[in-house]
Amino acid sequence: MSGALLSAQGLSRWYGPVVGVNDLTLEVDGGIVGLLGPNGAGKSTFLKLVAGEIRPSRGSVRVLGFEPFANREYFRVLGFCPQQDALYEELDAREFVSFLLRLSGFDAREARSRAERALERTGLADAMLRRTAGFSKGMRQRTKLAAAIAHEPRFLIVDEPLTGLDPLVRTEMIALFQELGREGVHILISSHVLHEIESVTQDILLLHRGRLLAQGPVPEIRKLLSRYPHKVEIHARDARRLARALLELEGTSTVHVAPEGGRLSIETFDLARFHAELPAIAARERAGIHTLESTDAGLDAVFDYLVG
Repeated sequence: MSGALLSAQGLSRWYGPVVGVNDLTLEVDGGIVGLLGPNGAGKSTFLKLVAGEIRPSRGSVRVLGFEPFANREYFRVLGFCPQQDALYEELDAREFVSFLLRLSGFDAREARSRAERALERTGLADAMLRRTAGFSKGMRQRTKLAAAIAHEPRFLIVDEPLTGLDPLVRTEMIALFQELGREGVHILISSHVLHEIESVTQDILLLHRGRLLAQGPVPEIRKLLSRYPHKVEIHARDARRLARALLELEGTSTVHVAPEGGRLSIETFDLARFHAELPAIAARERAGIHTLESTDAGLDAVFDYLVG
């Protein structure tokens, strides 16, 4: 058995003729990991398998050394915030989180104290005594997250946690995930909001049609895509003069100058060489570079390249 946080071997799950996850073999060392994929990629099925909600049709999965399915000992160290909205609407937020803690074995006083701390961490300190029936979608999301972290789990699974949150609350939630990570909590966070995942972690699992398409840090995955040119946008005082010089640089495939001038787009198969030689070229040509941006170095580009 490896020391990995999560290990899957030939993991498959199907629903009659519909395949949710297909022959997944992977290891995750820990920390904060993003789970990405388009709709129907198998993300929710994979999360349910890891959370112990469903049993594999074939293969195996172990988390923290546990077989997840129906394992009470594992559930004590697991926090799970599902995408589905399932609150007891006759209860206020503190009562809801306290009730779940009581089911987990905490006494009434400890459950209430933990519920209050968790709701404060998710930004609901002023709303915890309000009935959840009147909560907005974002508040309901934060209540579910509070319930998932109130017992201080070692491993937290969050499925689309940023859905329905306004920009300010999204920023606060991202900061909370980062804080939990620094505290040593392992987090598997599923989302289709790629740039927000990238602000939490560079380590990703990319699923497509029930299979593992890519795994690892975003920059390393991007390096594997050598058959795709990298795109660079430059704003310069003399864009046309710079464009002519860059066309001579080995690895450059295309250079396009915007009609209004001042901006040019470059595609290169050797980004490292491009960045290494650009300063000397710009100085020689007296191009006067104002801004430079690698527009496809992030998750959106990796995602589009791999699933396209």
